[in-house]
Amino acid sequence: MNNTLLILKQEYLKRVKKKSFIILTILMPFLIAGVYGLVIYFSIKDDTEERTIAVYDATNLFLGEFSEEGTTSYHFIPKEEFSTLKTNIKGSGYYGLLYIPSDIYSNNQAQLFSEKQLPFELTEQIERKLSRFIENDKRQKVIAESGIPDLEERLSQTRTSVKLSTLKVSQSGETKKSSSVVAFIASYAMGLLIYFFVFMYGAMVMRSVMEEKKSRIIEVIISSVKPSQLMAGKIIGTALVGLTQVAIWVVLGGIGLVVVQSLFTPETAQQMGQSIMDSQGQMNPAATQAAPNQVTEAMEMIGNLNLPLILFSFVFYFLGGYLLYSALLGSVGAAVDNDEDSQQMVFPVTFPLILSIMLLFPIAKNPEGPLAFWCSIIPFTSPVAMMARVPYDLPIWELLLSMGLLILTTIVCIMAAAKIYRIGLLMYGKKVNIKELIKWLRYKG
Repeated sequence: MNNTLLILKQEYLKRVKKKSFIILTILMPFLIAGVYGLVIYFSIKDDTEERTIAVYDATNLFLGEFSEEGTTSYHFIPKEEFSTLKTNIKGSGYYGLLYIPSDIYSNNQAQLFSEKQLPFELTEQIERKLSRFIENDKRQKVIAESGIPDLEERLSQTRTSVKLSTLKVSQSGETKKSSSVVAFIASYAMGLLIYFFVFMYGAMVMRSVMEEKKSRIIEVIISSVKPSQLMAGKIIGTALVGLTQVAIWVVLGGIGLVVVQSLFTPETAQQMGQSIMDSQGQMNPAATQAAPNQVTEAMEMIGNLNLPLILFSFVFYFLGGYLLYSALLGSVGAAVDNDEDSQQMVFPVTFPLILSIMLLFPIAKNPEGPLAFWCSIIPFTSPVAMMARVPYDLPIWELLLSMGLLILTTIVCIMAAAKIYRIGLLMYGKKVNIKELIKWLRYKG
């Protein structure tokens, strides 16, 4: 036990004292926010590439509909030119060729020719123009045939936009504001963080074992330490590094929430609106207070989530997922001699974890569906999948079942990994395959 604690302490201090750990811990929240900010920025950034689309309209009805939009312009061409361009767009100077058939009103289809794959934004723009024109034209015909005066104006007055507010009702009958958007963002972020931590820290254990094995330091270490103690020290020490990092981020996040809430109280929102009115004179106070009020409302909705359960589940599934995959990855590091062999064995071990992150979006989108249920119950995918469901107040029996199965599976995998670890540490020069690993698992010595 003392040897395990010594190794644990050495692994923990070795990683925590590194400058890279301190820098990463401080900068990671800003890096994540920056990455998401760049994604949002580039997704809303206007396309500046100039394009000219040749249009052949067999109906002769769409001439006024295809005006220039942004950097995309449309040029109508006769039938003779269309026949030529259809097979030779490359040297024409046109970005694409749009063909509007005469039967578009009946089959609702048009064709867009191009020498390369067209961007989604352009095709969506053209579909919107065609659909809008046909819809307006059909509506005008219906209005004309009805003979009702001012029908179009009366129909336009019936258009209504409804805003839906969601409220959670507690067992005591108390209602609190909730938001499906906030819950979705929280569930997706929690699943993503679990995946990131489990994969990163599990890989740390594997690399540490491989480095010591390749340098033959491991032979000196196990002369005074049992392989099981060495494995436990490495895994638990690295787990504490991860928990330290998470604890720092939780504290910083809590401080950030308190600061934001103090800045965007109803009183400060009113003061901000009044100050802008005083300086500019012509602005609407309601408009100036909209952003602060939205931030305050978002903070309130975040506070209405079951934060203690989310935090407890995050720590549990981080530890459970980490112990499960670090034991497996540590055994991989002990079984192989080089990076090439490790890469071949890592993929089968981590495939369920990779699959869970691929399914994270549909799970967060429909947390009560069968896909979300089974992924959150199966231990190899539950650390990511269940965290995506926790913000949605799932049944407690599902959470307990998932936790129980994860604990049992982790214990079994640690026992199996310990056998592989014990034998593989001193195994050199032999390429290990699945058949060989099964032999090691059956070994009773």
